[in-house]
Amino acid sequence: MTEFLFQLGFLVAAPFWVLMILAPAWRRTGRIIESPLIALPSVAVCLTLLLPLLADFWPVVTRPTLAGLTALVSTPEALAALWCQVIAWDLLVGRWIYLDSRERGIHPLVTAPVLILTILLSPIAFPLYLALRVGQGRPRTAP
Repeated sequence: MTEFLFQLGFLVAAPFWVLMILAPAWRRTGRIIESPLIALPSVAVCLTLLLPLLADFWPVVTRPTLAGLTALVSTPEALAALWCQVIAWDLLVGRWIYLDSRERGIHPLVTAPVLILTILLSPIAFPLYLALRVGQGRPRTAP
């Protein structure tokens, strides 16, 4: 069951990534991605894994130590829960990049590789996008 939930955590986020990367200009993509609720499916999977382990997680998140975190993630259930949290966070970062790039008029062919990198390594993609947007000027304003 843990393996299934681990896989499901990304599968429920994948349609949103597909929209942002492959159909960025489609009118419905913008409407869908505008909502931060797109992260809720991955969060729901995370909570399914996390809630039974809350007693194990609580001491680690309230008094974090590297040893405590290492011990916690030695179980597949805890590691899968953290992975689903990462998936949800990456989706929110990707959502922001998508919306900001659209607002600034950055071409989708420029944004798409950044979004793909966000799926894989958001701590690299996020500052890369911030550097990319420096030369793009201010966001467009509605007339």
